[in-house]
Amino acid sequence: MSFNTFGKIFCFTTWGESHGPAIGCVVDGCPPNIALSEKDIQIDMDRRRPGKSKFTSQRKESDKVEILSGVFEGKTTGTPISMIIYNKDARSRDYETIKNKFRPGHADYTYLMKYGIRDYRGGGRQSARETASRVAAGAIAKVVLNKLINKKFKVVGGVVQLGLLGCNKNNWNEKEIRKNPFFCPDKKSVKLWEKYLLTVRKAGSSCGAVIELRASGVPAGLGAPIYSKLDSDLTSALMSINAVKGVNIGAGMNAAFLSGEENSDEIRNIGGKTKFKSNNAGGILGGISSGQEIIASFAVKPTSSILSSRETIDKKGKNTKISVKGRHDPCVGIRAVPIGEAMMACVLLDHYLLNRAHCG
Repeated sequence: MSFNTFGKIFCFTTWGESHGPAIGCVVDGCPPNIALSEKDIQIDMDRRRPGKSKFTSQRKESDKVEILSGVFEGKTTGTPISMIIYNKDARSRDYETIKNKFRPGHADYTYLMKYGIRDYRGGGRQSARETASRVAAGAIAKVVLNKLINKKFKVVGGVVQLGLLGCNKNNWNEKEIRKNPFFCPDKKSVKLWEKYLLTVRKAGSSCGAVIELRASGVPAGLGAPIYSKLDSDLTSALMSINAVKGVNIGAGMNAAFLSGEENSDEIRNIGGKTKFKSNNAGGILGGISSGQEIIASFAVKPTSSILSSRETIDKKGKNTKISVKGRHDPCVGIRAVPIGEAMMACVLLDHYLLNRAHCG
């Protein structure tokens, strides 16, 4: 059991390594007769790919996705959709000098303890390079949700905390997210973030980030009350992303500091429609969607590959030091935005199809 497949009805399996010839994804359970093209997928692939600004890894990958199966005459056939993304700019030589050392913060040590073998070139399978395949699957999920639910469905993510610097979420602007290299929803924070991250990068260090996801147009009733709660599956999906160390649904951990009066999302009937006065629950009650905007946030730790010298051990157990050179993101959380969107879309589509099968 290698656990490379995600989902129950809408499933995807990813394959490939960071410095292998290619990576890819096989999506199964996609409904038939959905208009789909490579252009639909490429939009999100371009948002995630490295080398787009001085604030991300300078590895130059076009991340051009190619559909190999499951689409005929511009529509899905209901059969597995196989996609491939070729690796064009892998530099394995960057890892030759440290191949026998364990990088602190990475899964080098645990991977070797589990399998007895590991691909040291960029981390192999444990590399965040794998997430490009998830984004491809998520792009398909977005297209299907837009078709099956309504054209009002959308999921949008933004970086709301960069290291020590937060932003004003009251200034959330979806258009602004797509304009700046940080996916920041608050225009007023961008220049300060730029100065901060440049300082971090020049110091050979890194910082973490918090990403918030907002999904609108989601109907009430998705999820099950016990072992397949929507928030449980969503949390699991976001925790599966590389470097993620915590997830909040709605108020999340902060709910512990609220009173019962503050935390309760009061309900009213206004003009014949159900309205909630707040959304501390993040759009999910008892594991089932309420019809409100679904809000989740996740914390990404600082990039583990840094120039600063750190203490570690080698494969023989001897104490040594390591400095990781090469092309790395000073904040890996920035490019996690489209990845988070993709995982949320996949979970929502999976639960939509489960609900349709169960409740009609």
